[in-house]
Amino acid sequence: MEIRKKINPTLFDLCLGILIWGILCQIVILIFSRTPAYSIGLWIGIVLGIAGAIHMWWTLDRSLDMISKGATKTVGTQSIIRYIVLVVVMALLAVSGIANPLFAFLGYMGMKAAAYMQPFTRKISTKIFKI
Repeated sequence: MEIRKKINPTLFDLCLGILIWGILCQIVILIFSRTPAYSIGLWIGIVLGIAGAIHMWWTLDRSLDMISKGATKTVGTQSIIRYIVLVVVMALLAVSGIANPLFAFLGYMGMKAAAYMQPFTRKISTKIFKI
C-alpha cells in the first residue's frame, strides 16, 4: 500500500497549510489573549476549512468525469451546500456563545492562506512522500 496513491498531493498541501495557519494563529492568540472561546472558535474554523477543502477536491474530482452541463450544476450545487454549512455553523456559534465566530471565520480563511503557502508546503510534502 503506497500512501501517494491514497492522498492527492495538492489536497495534502492545502490541508497542511491550513494546519500551519491554525498553529500560527493559535500562537498569536496565546500571546495576546488566553480566552478559550477564541481558541475554540479558531479550531472549529480550521476543521471547517479542512472539511471544505476536502469537499471541494471531492466535488471537482467527481465533476471532471461528467459532461459540461452536469458538471456545472454539480459544482454549483456543492458550493451552495458548502456555504450553507458554513453559515449554519457560524450562526450556531454566534447564538450559543460556545466559541467566537470571528475566530472561526479566521480559521476558515486558512484555506486562503494555505493557497499562498503552497510553495512552502509543497517542499514539506515532497520530503514526507519523497515524490
